[in-house]
Amino acid sequence: MSSYLADFNKVFESRVRLGMMSLLVVQEQVDFGQIKENLQLSDGNLASHMAALEKMGYVEVRKQFIGKKPNTTYAITALGRQAFVEHLASLEKLIQQIHP
Repeated sequence: MSSYLADFNKVFESRVRLGMMSLLVVQEQVDFGQIKENLQLSDGNLASHMAALEKMGYVEVRKQFIGKKPNTTYAITALGRQAFVEHLASLEKLIQQIHP
């Protein structure tokens, strides 16, 4: 069992980051407000976790203005998608080992 645990990506140990990546993997892009509402996060919590994902190269941040309002959107990168899919595969392997 420990070999499967070693395959887990530590970046996704946080339920917040797991939730963020889950949203991003199924949608082309998601804006700050959507993530905040769906995951019930504070602005600061969302921003700090997203910064960690951006630092790893897993998400791309796009800042723009819509009219006079700032708008921040996030998109998963190819590296982020690959890392997340590999993490999910490790979880599936662990489940299969426990419940064959």
